[in-house]
Amino acid sequence: MTLKRVVVTGIGALTPVGNTAPAFWQGLLEGRSGAGPITLFDPEKFKTKFACEVKGFEPTDFIDRKEARKMDRCTQLGLVAADEALVDSGLDLEKINLDRAGVIWGSGIGGLDTFLNECVDYGRGDGTPRFNPFFIPKMIADITGGHISMKYGLRGVNFTTVSACASSTNALIDALMYIRLGKADLIVSGGSEAAVSPGGIGGFNAMHALSTRNDSPETASRPFDKDRDGFVLGEGAACLILEELEHAKARGARIYAEFVGGGLSADAYHLTAPHPDGLGATNVMKNMLEDADMSPDDVDYVNVHGTSTPLGDVAEIKAIQNVFGAHAYEMNISSTKSMTGHLLGAAGAAEAAVAVLSVYHDICPPTINHFTDDPNIDSKLNMTYGKPQKRTVRAAFSNTFGFGGHNASVLFKKYEE
Repeated sequence: MTLKRVVVTGIGALTPVGNTAPAFWQGLLEGRSGAGPITLFDPEKFKTKFACEVKGFEPTDFIDRKEARKMDRCTQLGLVAADEALVDSGLDLEKINLDRAGVIWGSGIGGLDTFLNECVDYGRGDGTPRFNPFFIPKMIADITGGHISMKYGLRGVNFTTVSACASSTNALIDALMYIRLGKADLIVSGGSEAAVSPGGIGGFNAMHALSTRNDSPETASRPFDKDRDGFVLGEGAACLILEELEHAKARGARIYAEFVGGGLSADAYHLTAPHPDGLGATNVMKNMLEDADMSPDDVDYVNVHGTSTPLGDVAEIKAIQNVFGAHAYEMNISSTKSMTGHLLGAAGAAEAAVAVLSVYHDICPPTINHFTDDPNIDSKLNMTYGKPQKRTVRAAFSNTFGFGGHNASVLFKKYEE
């Protein structure tokens, strides 16, 4: 069968460096760090006392107060990003077939803070079960997609993917496949996460995964730097409106980019560490290029997973060199996690949005906080340190790798008739 073409017609974002997609993009181009002291809880007794929080977010500015109380922050963030993306797309929901419009969302954890608070409250009591009646529907990872579909009457495919930090990239790939196969006209797809909580910070601290650079939070996320000491936990949401090409053209939609391929693989190696030779990362990028029917030389920019961990950054760069060979030196490479921190299950959607916008605007955002070269990373590669770089971006992709060895990559190119 002939596969349908899929395009991006709307973008929404709520991130530590900007509370809308344009503000997010501008924050990245300015090289602004989203890190700062934690305000969502008292971190005094924690090893890490900072994170990349969304700033100035008041859910009741967007969501009815009564409804907002039924939602974890993870869902609140996701609803706002989805709403922005739908508005940005220019869709008139009264003029489309809502039975063929769906939601595929991603979240690595879901309502972590809700779960923790309910359990703490129960533990402090006398054993009498007094739970919030919305405990379960606030906590479960799939609920954001449910809320989005209910708010807008989207009756098509609806589910949530969970693959740790690759979750929302998996969601985008599933959405791509459903539209390609003609099973949907458009899908609201993205991810949200809100794990800046005692459970999130404490859990990742126990794994020794987080930076503890408490004296300088804004420089703590330093992908590829010799002195990196772990990632910075972030929160946020991002959403793409994915649409079948002819459906988008029929309504005169603005097209940001064409979504041409997705790759999936597993490391099959370790619970949390990447394969040291980047085997899973190599395979996922090869699978992505094959799915898109494109060669390595067609790609100009990659937004890497680049979390600022000692092992992960090196393994990913090795994999890029394995896949792209000599062309790796012609591409721009950057990690926007140096600014946003790690948004966990929302990272894939946020960084896919960055790839799309780089194609649309012909500019590659920087990697900030680079101070000392790592001898294990080839200094001849263009890591886009410090400042954005203008260039023609014919195609761009983003990588996401999750605990458990889950790898997912998505590729976008300039739209042409």
